[in-house]
Amino acid sequence: MILNFKRGALIAAIGISSLSLSGCGYNEFQQLDEQVGASWAEVLSQYQRRADLIPNIVNTVKGEANFEQETLTQVIEARSRATSIQVTPALANDPEALKKFQAAQGQVSSALSRLLVVSENYPNLKANQGFQDLRVQLEGTENRITVARNRYIKTVAAYNVHARSFPSNLTAKVMGYEVKPNFTVENEATIKVAPTVSFDKPASK
Repeated sequence: MILNFKRGALIAAIGISSLSLSGCGYNEFQQLDEQVGASWAEVLSQYQRRADLIPNIVNTVKGEANFEQETLTQVIEARSRATSIQVTPALANDPEALKKFQAAQGQVSSALSRLLVVSENYPNLKANQGFQDLRVQLEGTENRITVARNRYIKTVAAYNVHARSFPSNLTAKVMGYEVKPNFTVENEATIKVAPTVSFDKPASK
């Protein structure tokens, strides 16, 4: 009888603990943290996809006589800086590290856009089917990056709201769930609209 009583008390304690954890937002933290982690992994995957495309693009462009060396160098150096950043799970939780990561990836985007615009001045590249295929792949990858980044921004925002809201903020303090840094943009409209790579020839001066 005593054994049954102890067993019943244990079951009751477990039940009360489960309800307490649920009521204080612990379970939601677990779910939101998993979503943030999955979204971050997708962001990294798409940036890596772009990084893997760049050597093929550069090698194709190198075959074009007299192509602007400065433009090629900018792309190569931007990729080198971006890929030199050691990406660890802790990076996403470090505001300064995340800022540097985003800046490096932004430099890659700018350098690639410049290269593609300049390539319009070279008829042989415009007629090169391999180069055209790479441009299409790059445009698709840039759009995937934007989608993945937007999803990450939203999941981090949801996590941070939960971390700041009462009473789940009390659980955050006890369990060590700190507010996470997020991507930032100068123009909020760029978050909502996926950018496309422009292939239009610059207007002559």
